[in-house]
Amino acid sequence: MNKKGFTLIELLVVIGIIGLLSTLAVVALGSARQKARDSKRLSDIKQVQTALELYFTDTNSYPSGSYTLGTDATCLTGDGFTTGSGCTGATTTYMGLIPSDPQSGTYDYEYSAASGTPTTYVLTTYLEGSVNDLGPGTVTATPDGIQ
Repeated sequence: MNKKGFTLIELLVVIGIIGLLSTLAVVALGSARQKARDSKRLSDIKQVQTALELYFTDTNSYPSGSYTLGTDATCLTGDGFTTGSGCTGATTTYMGLIPSDPQSGTYDYEYSAASGTPTTYVLTTYLEGSVNDLGPGTVTATPDGIQ
């Protein structure tokens, strides 16, 4: 007798193997997405730090106030952090549009003042996992670097 086709057991084994491989791929992809979000957060913080240092070079202080960055088209201009249409009319723009966090959407900024002049700042973000020697958890950036 000439037998053509696959048996039910052969099909079930192949489907099981495909299911196992696809599960492993999804788990690996989730980890890669987390690492990509954390890398973007650190890159964004470094870009904001660069803009803040340019601002400091011109004004000899950091912007005063506490801000949630990355909302309502936040930008850094000669007047400090502004939102919305204030970003386009500024004479000096240090950062045209501050990026938003890939998940929560925001970064936090606070300044510290000695004698009323903002002399240092703290940028805060949250890492989901470890990147190099940072995280997981809250990461802060100051003029001295990222910690």
